[in-house]
Order: sequence, then structure tokens, then C-alpha cells
Amino acid sequence: MNSLNEYYKVKSVCDHYNKNVNLIVVTKSQEFDNYKAIIDAGHIHFGENKVQEASRKWSNLIIANDKINLHLLGKLQSNKIKEAFNIFTYFHSLADKKLANLFYQLESERKTKKKYFVQVNLASEDNKNGLSISSVFEFVNYCKFDLNLNILGLMCLPPFGVPAKPFFNQLKSLNDKLGLSQTSMGMSNDFEQALQCGSTYVRVGSAIFGKRFK
Repeated sequence: MNSLNEYYKVKSVCDHYNKNVNLIVVTKSQEFDNYKAIIDAGHIHFGENKVQEASRKWSNLIIANDKINLHLLGKLQSNKIKEAFNIFTYFHSLADKKLANLFYQLESERKTKKKYFVQVNLASEDNKNGLSISSVFEFVNYCKFDLNLNILGLMCLPPFGVPAKPFFNQLKSLNDKLGLSQTSMGMSNDFEQALQCGSTYVRVGSAIFGKRFK
């Protein structure tokens, strides 16, 4: 599978809906040779879901190319937050006050601002991270106004095996009610549906690199 060709196909779909959409190329479980051409093509948004793997793969690349924005897509454990803060610009799964307070402390100590999406568990699935819908407004306001965190918008992972669009529309509606401008919605199997619902950040890996076998 030619990852660069597939990248351009995905990017073309994104541009069709909105040329300002941010395509996050998800490189988890991929080694450098698989995404080098995409970096060389000028792409700057990449996603990982494990802090240690991301640190190993990206620390030197970020030093060499300060335009690269690395997105943490997975749930973050509090004991990994300092390491994550060193290499990630965006965090897509903020969902509890303990982590929010730790981010506030790190931002204050290091005089550095990061960018955050608040994860919402729209279907109340036990196996997924994220806030309940009833908790979102209080949590977002706490992060924005008490901690001064840069909350860009909301993020969701729709339930598997059911149409994703109703969940994307629901998240977009919540986002609008909160006055937030960005949404992180859509992965390889449903990113076009997410774009139809107004997503501004899509997270695409296997549609570019092929299915992962580890």
C-alpha cells in the first residue's frame, strides 16, 4: 500500500468538504519509513495514542521540524503527563478534573499553552473514556474559566456497528451550545460522515497505511 498516494486521496476528500479541515495522520504502530514521505510532502498534523511510543518516534523529528503538531488521541494516565507535555501540542481525550488540574500546573510552571478537546461518551459505553452529556457543560466551563485551558472543542468516538452520523450531529450540537469552534470527529471508517456533520479535525490511520496487525 502506497501511503503517500492514500494520504492524498484522504486529503482530497477532506478538501472537498472544507479546505480548512485538519487531517490528523495517525501513525500509531507505524515506523518512520511508512510516514516519512507524508512529512516530506509538508503535512504537519500527526496522531499517536501511547506516550512512550510517541516519544521514541517523534522527539527528534519535532526538534528538527518545529512545524509538526503531535496529537495525543488516547486516554492519558496522570503519571505520563509530564512526558506527554514535552512532545504533544494537542490532547484529544481530556475528561477529568485531576488531569485538567495537572495540565494547569504544568502550563503555569513551563509558561506553555497546549490545546485540548474534551471527550464526550455520548452512548455511555462502559469501555470508553469520556464525560456524560450531563457533565460536559460544567467541566468545560471549569477548564476554560477556572483553569484558563485552551479548550478548542469536543471529541467523540461513536459506538461501533451503528450509524455514526446521529452521534456526530449530537456532538456538533453540544459544541455549538458551548460556543466552541472546533470538533474532533471521524476516523478511517467514518471520517467522511464526520465531515458532512462539520468536523474540523479528523483522525485517519488505517485508510492511509492499511490495517494494523499488532
